[in-house]
Amino acid sequence: MKAHDALYIDGEWRPAATTGTIPVINPADEQVIAHVPAGTAEDVDAAVRAARAALPGWAATPPADRAARIAALRDVLAARADEIAATVTAELGAPPKLAAAVHTGLPIAVAGSYAELAATHPFEEKVGNSTVLSEPVGVVAAITPWNYPLHQIVAKVAPALAAGCTTVLKPAEDTPLTAQLFAEAVHEAGLPAGVFNLVTGLGTVAGQALAEHPDVDLISFTGSTAVGRRIGALAGGAVKRVALELGGKSANVILPSADLARAVATGIANVMSNAGQTCSAWTRMLVPAERYEEAVALAAAAAAKYVPGERLGPLVNAAQRERVRGYIEKGVAEGARLVTGGPRAPLATGYYVSPTVFADVTPEMTIAQEEIFGPVVSILRYEDVEHALALANGTVYGLAGAVWGDEEEAVAFARRMETGQVDINGGRFNPLAPFGGYKQSGVGRELGAHGLAEYLQTKSLQF
Repeated sequence: MKAHDALYIDGEWRPAATTGTIPVINPADEQVIAHVPAGTAEDVDAAVRAARAALPGWAATPPADRAARIAALRDVLAARADEIAATVTAELGAPPKLAAAVHTGLPIAVAGSYAELAATHPFEEKVGNSTVLSEPVGVVAAITPWNYPLHQIVAKVAPALAAGCTTVLKPAEDTPLTAQLFAEAVHEAGLPAGVFNLVTGLGTVAGQALAEHPDVDLISFTGSTAVGRRIGALAGGAVKRVALELGGKSANVILPSADLARAVATGIANVMSNAGQTCSAWTRMLVPAERYEEAVALAAAAAAKYVPGERLGPLVNAAQRERVRGYIEKGVAEGARLVTGGPRAPLATGYYVSPTVFADVTPEMTIAQEEIFGPVVSILRYEDVEHALALANGTVYGLAGAVWGDEEEAVAFARRMETGQVDINGGRFNPLAPFGGYKQSGVGRELGAHGLAEYLQTKSLQF
């Protein structure tokens, strides 16, 4: 049985309980490239039972041995990197260079980081007359989005494995083929049966069944704040652990002392990468009033380099394209100045949206408050640093952000931002640094030691 036709449960590929399938569409040409099983609550139950049965053995496996298995998984992913990148391009529409470097290279590095952490993390420590133990939380439900299909899987499954947890993965229905490749890699790496399980299916069916399952100990979800709120309520009602990585409306704050050209160009690149389908994208550019028009002109020039179908990929599906177009139309209707781009389709085929820059955006406008999840940048002007800070913190989100300017001044500003991660003068992404949000951007952290801690619970022995 080929992987596309099956679910991965208890160490083997097996047919789903029913014959329903979900089409997988290439968003660049709108062609169906595969069908995957539409898993049901019955399939989810089988997967959770397999994970529960495998838990005692995996939890008792010495951390060094778990580390070796995760390292083997990383090596298989690295050996299949070209195939993974091509699959991400096919089902997400990511341009090949982005698919290779970010969608494939980054999660391989993260997998490697958890192989090292599994071997080095202090799972026991002495505190006075106590020994404090960090033990696996149990069976983990990982519900992942489509925008970074492999990275989001690895960022949940690798730390869960490192902690000694077993997992059931329900990937986004738009990008299940990457998840199937990951399951093949798990199998090839020799992880014990039941430690990792994959159920493809609709969020409203398989995802809900997994979130509601009484034998799941922790739900780790990445996606919209609306769905995260429902999952958080479910978890709270059942008194079980939850980790939520949700939406963002991150500010790119350009202080008067900044290199304006570099800050604007990097800010545009940040949003246009992955066609704006990044929860941490700096979609609000905050510019001092005295340099506002200069910044607007620089932003228009930078956005022009992102040609749809070349450097700029499509959105993931037709509904997402219409959603983003609707936000662009709302921006115009509410009085923002459309500098470049707009709602018209740039290509006859594919779910493309033109790179779009708005000027004269005021903080109460919809495009300044709501997550658009497309290649759209809103440029706001500020009068002084305190005004900039009020604008930066003036949304319900707090996931990421950027500050440009004199380093001491930029760091002082960043410390006052209500957000989980801030890049100073273009600081590089660090896969060991915790990623996650304040306010409605989520609960908990992913990556590095902080990400591992999400999957551990604490026991103390007193002597």
